[in-house]
Amino acid sequence: MSADAPRPEAPRNSLVERTADRFGIAANGLLPTLKATAFKSGTPVTNEQMAALLIVAEQYGLNPFTRELFAFPDKGGIVPVVSVDGWARIINEKRELDGIDFEVTGEGAALAVTCSIWRKDRTHPIRVTEYLAECKRDTPPWRSHPRRMLRHKALIQCARMAFGFAGIHDEDEAQRIVNMGPVERVEPVSTAAARVREFVPANRGDAPAETVDARQVESHFEQFEPEESDTQALFDNALKLVQTAPREVVEATLEQAPDVLTPEQCKALEAAFATRFPNTEE
Repeated sequence: MSADAPRPEAPRNSLVERTADRFGIAANGLLPTLKATAFKSGTPVTNEQMAALLIVAEQYGLNPFTRELFAFPDKGGIVPVVSVDGWARIINEKRELDGIDFEVTGEGAALAVTCSIWRKDRTHPIRVTEYLAECKRDTPPWRSHPRRMLRHKALIQCARMAFGFAGIHDEDEAQRIVNMGPVERVEPVSTAAARVREFVPANRGDAPAETVDARQVESHFEQFEPEESDTQALFDNALKLVQTAPREVVEATLEQAPDVLTPEQCKALEAAFATRFPNTEE
């Protein structure tokens, strides 16, 4: 083989196959099992909703079989729910973590919990205070263990501020989202970028024209083989990601973009990155 001859590409596993391999189960049994166990609903779960759950599971390394992650189906998409154990694990897996502390003040309706998280790369801790009067719900856990529940709330909100966790919720938040109206959801992939979700079968002609979640674009750059008609849709969603996602996700996306986008599109993404994150190095 000459030095200029193209190297054969390594086989690319689908998300379903990667998830099945991770848990040591057959790929053809993964979707039915999770549809039956990982969703809090009596309504049928679509492949698109299952795909959204697997994207979140892979993004954060969560295990839906141990209830670290489950979901509420909602208006064609899902509301991903992470249990307290799941939150604790993804927080402790952050290499930047340098300590967590809680402070409880007040009593009764004035009860408040402040969570402080230290990062190794910051000089000051991140602190968030949650108040019982604002968080308490009329449910058995809140009635029996209000301090513990409020501590969980403070931990989750502080972790979001410290590490930029996005698109995942605790169960209280998820129930409010489903019952009270639209906030952040993980939606099915749009028809324009349907090839991005090759890991799951779908009736591509029936999907509504919706916005692709930023995590879906980032997660599937590596397994997407673009056709000319698809690159513009993928670029549009990548640009939205660069403009809104946490820096570490944006940087990972820029590294993968040359494999699926044109040089001109990659330059446009880099320019958007430079505008949003100007170089502050001394």
